[in-house]
Amino acid sequence: VQLVESGGGLVQPGGSLTLSCAASGFTFSSYVMSWYRQAPGKERELVAAIHSTSGNTYVADSVKGRFTISRDNAKNTVYLQMNSLKPEDTAVYYCNAVRVTTGTNYWGQGTQVTVSS
Repeated sequence: VQLVESGGGLVQPGGSLTLSCAASGFTFSSYVMSWYRQAPGKERELVAAIHSTSGNTYVADSVKGRFTISRDNAKNTVYLQMNSLKPEDTAVYYCNAVRVTTGTNYWGQGTQVTVSS
């Protein structure tokens, strides 16, 4: 099982980034996919989630209107489009997969996003 995040980096305030998470080794379309983030000295927090097949999404209030989560089940990939980035969005962003029926849970290794001028 692998979840490989990519797309992180350094961006100026107001800028945009798109994170990708490529999954392998499990039935991607059966899993709820989520993005979490963890800033230095803070707990890991849920940023956004997307249902396995319905496409229903959840986005945290702190990023609502700026971040969009999407998935492509044919490519086994989940995305996080981040616009209007703020310094407080600086964190390591993690991809997560959960199969609700069994509780099976996988994590990626994380990708650093730094928003700074």
